Amino acid sequence: MNILILCTGNSCRSQIAHGFLDQLTDSSISVFSAGVEKHGLNKNAVKCMAEIGIDISNYTSNHVNEYIDKQFDFIITVCDNAQETCPIFIDNNAKKIHKNFKDPSKLNNGFYGTEFIEVRDQIKSFIIDFIKSELC
Repeated sequence: MNILILCTGNSCRSQIAHGFLDQLTDSSISVFSAGVEKHGLNKNAVKCMAEIGIDISNYTSNHVNEYIDKQFDFIITVCDNAQETCPIFIDNNAKKIHKNFKDPSKLNNGFYGTEFIEVRDQIKSFIIDFIKSELC
């Protein structure tokens, strides 16, 4: 099973969701994350995940066009911008799921703080609900 997580820059929210899916699912699930733009992995996203024992430091920031020909079972958008600008995946019957999360890198002038922790915890709850409702 293939899951794609999309956000604007593939730097924060999609990377956090990717980390939770990698940790909470088994090897039968392949998780990919991308952005409608490519901003690079956010060091504060890495830090907030490391605080709870999830290492995403080796993840890369990818553009959605890198996966345009790949078949997905689910495409999850984690921000309104990605939902609105997501390209059409030809011949793809993926189930699309959307949940908007605030961009913690745009809050608190981009400094690390409670915004990252709050968004991380919101994403974790969303991913757990997704797993329970769609994968079990």
